[in-house]
Amino acid sequence: MSKTIIISNRLPVQLKIDDRQITATPSVGGLATGMKSVHAGGDSLWIGWSGLTDEEIPDGLSPAIDEALAKHGSSKVSLTEEEVDGFYYGFSNRTIWPLYHYFLEYSEFELDSWNIYKSVNQKFADAILDKAGDDDIIWVHDYQLMLVPQMVREQRPNISIGFFLHIPFPSYEIFRTLPWRKEVLQGLLGADLIGFHTYDYERHFLSSVRRLLRLEVSFNDIHLDDRVIKVDSFPMGIDYKKFSEAAKKHHENKEEDKSELQKRLDRHKQNQPEAKFILSIDRLDYSKGIAKRLKAFEYFLNKHPQYKEKVRLIVLAVPSRSNVPQYQLLKKEIDELVGRINGEFSTVSWTPIWYFYRSMPFNNLIDLYTSSDIAWLTPIRDGMNLVAKEYIATRTDKTGVLILSEMAGSANEMNESLLINPNNFEEISDALLQAITMPAEEQQARNSVLQKRLERYNVEKWANDFMNSLMEQKKNESQHKSRRLSTNRTNRIVEKYRAANRKLLFLDYDGTLAGFQNDPQKASPDKELYVLLDKLAAMKNTDMYLISGRDKETFSKWFLPNKYNMIVEHGVWISQNGEDFRMLENVKKDWMDKILPVLESFVDRTPGSFIEQKNYSLAWHYRNTDPDFGLKRATELNTVLTSLIANDDLSVLNGNKVMEIKSSNVNKGRAAMRVFSEKEYDFVFAIGDDWTDEFMFQELPDWATTVKVGRHKTQANFYVDGISKVRELIERFTEEN
Repeated sequence: MSKTIIISNRLPVQLKIDDRQITATPSVGGLATGMKSVHAGGDSLWIGWSGLTDEEIPDGLSPAIDEALAKHGSSKVSLTEEEVDGFYYGFSNRTIWPLYHYFLEYSEFELDSWNIYKSVNQKFADAILDKAGDDDIIWVHDYQLMLVPQMVREQRPNISIGFFLHIPFPSYEIFRTLPWRKEVLQGLLGADLIGFHTYDYERHFLSSVRRLLRLEVSFNDIHLDDRVIKVDSFPMGIDYKKFSEAAKKHHENKEEDKSELQKRLDRHKQNQPEAKFILSIDRLDYSKGIAKRLKAFEYFLNKHPQYKEKVRLIVLAVPSRSNVPQYQLLKKEIDELVGRINGEFSTVSWTPIWYFYRSMPFNNLIDLYTSSDIAWLTPIRDGMNLVAKEYIATRTDKTGVLILSEMAGSANEMNESLLINPNNFEEISDALLQAITMPAEEQQARNSVLQKRLERYNVEKWANDFMNSLMEQKKNESQHKSRRLSTNRTNRIVEKYRAANRKLLFLDYDGTLAGFQNDPQKASPDKELYVLLDKLAAMKNTDMYLISGRDKETFSKWFLPNKYNMIVEHGVWISQNGEDFRMLENVKKDWMDKILPVLESFVDRTPGSFIEQKNYSLAWHYRNTDPDFGLKRATELNTVLTSLIANDDLSVLNGNKVMEIKSSNVNKGRAAMRVFSEKEYDFVFAIGDDWTDEFMFQELPDWATTVKVGRHKTQANFYVDGISKVRELIERFTEEN
């Protein structure tokens, strides 16, 4: 029976060792809560670091820890202090975290940290491989483990892998500064499904994949040689019921059941019934914008002095990464700001800011959520920000105002809140004034909509949506594999080839027998390909044709000495048995003088593009351009050419990063059928990767074996997963019975 394996940096279990006695308690909140529905029963396993380094585990106690974790459906990855320092505190939190949150000035690019990050990711991958079967489902979480999907994929190519990033993915201009940017992208592309909180992060990722790896992206699908990876957004929710019911229970508490914090909050409310509590809760992190928020609060008090003694800002800063220098400096700055603002504005009966630097238990968080009139959450950059959702969930009477940074991922779902730019103090001040003076009816109208949405799309639905999408992706792959040229199908084709009396083979070149190059003239055949084609051309009763859009001069130089049969320029020229090329179709070229200046103007305006002038066609190549810009220019050029050639019996072929203009009565299908009609063939085989090869697949008889290279929509009977598979297939034709 298949199982689900969840992988994250930390396990959802807290370990405590006291006098060699181990206590394991489940974690609460965050990912642990979100994965509750997935990590249930005996059909799931959670793999991660226990939180204890190898040096912290007493001798001989590791097996007992494994046993304690197993009771919670967990399995540990062992890490040393050096590994934790380089992998977690180093690369993860001093390189990726600041870079992905747009704090480039804080990013450190240390080779040692990168190497440790790689080795630790391999440890996690090995732990998965040790526990996983081919039918299992793997879900990898977050930025600490971005190399794991590909590491697992290399060993288990057919296993189902999902990856979810819980922080932002930056724009291409930021991401490209990472020295190991391609390795990170390739690591992530080991997954079948890659999830982000918002469409913006998804879009940034796809842009980086297009520009850095030059892969084809169709909507939210990334096409590799052998797979299609789906990329989608899944905004993470909260355990709405947990917070809502906790708030209801909180309001039912009798005086003696209330916490000390709640009693103090109540006393201040009683003394100043009209005063407003403004709540700010964040982890102490530079991405949260706490210092800017304090300065904005100071700006508000100076601009609206009438609200002195009528508002109080409650700041809860949860300690985080206190050993990292930037965080130490940030704490010092916040301490000083709170002290200065309180010193400047405080009166005998009023302190403008209550500042807590600590973690608070769940019941105290509920105290703060339910007692605060306004939640003010203005991160400079935040992957999601669940605090905003938790605050709304606790507002049982639907009052309360949420001021939220538009830079938080949750802003996309919470348009009914007051969205602000966290860098605009004037806008923040106006939002605070609007929140303080907002009528209860308007508050309730806004929060009613928010609560319905948050209750409907809770954390359980988030997890289930991701898992359903991952399984659907695998299902689609399986359905697609029904046309894959499997070993059994290949064997049957080879048997038909050997049994046939007369065989005809059409082989495309670029993207089929050889890979694409930025400069088409540099894509010359390698020695292995010559050996393979020589063997195939020497096979008895076999007519092999290289069929390509290439010009005859290039193919003459490469292949004419070997006396291969060739059809070039999409069917204009043919060479048989080493003879010079002769025209297969009578075509004109007087149109080229009209079209060439148009293409030249596009070259001038599209850096990296160039023109390939063939005997009877013109090709505009844009493989070297920026992918997004090149695609935009190609669309524009297609529109221009369509209007120009409407009455000239010409057509435009849109190939792989190339647009070619040629005569309409010339294509590979017509050429292939001309050759097919010359003899009595009882085996016909055609293979190609491009849109231009579809003419062959359509025109050849139904009983022909037609094969597409790659997983694109095609008229071919089968498909293979790349050039290496093409060569393996052709090699089979050359084997003796």
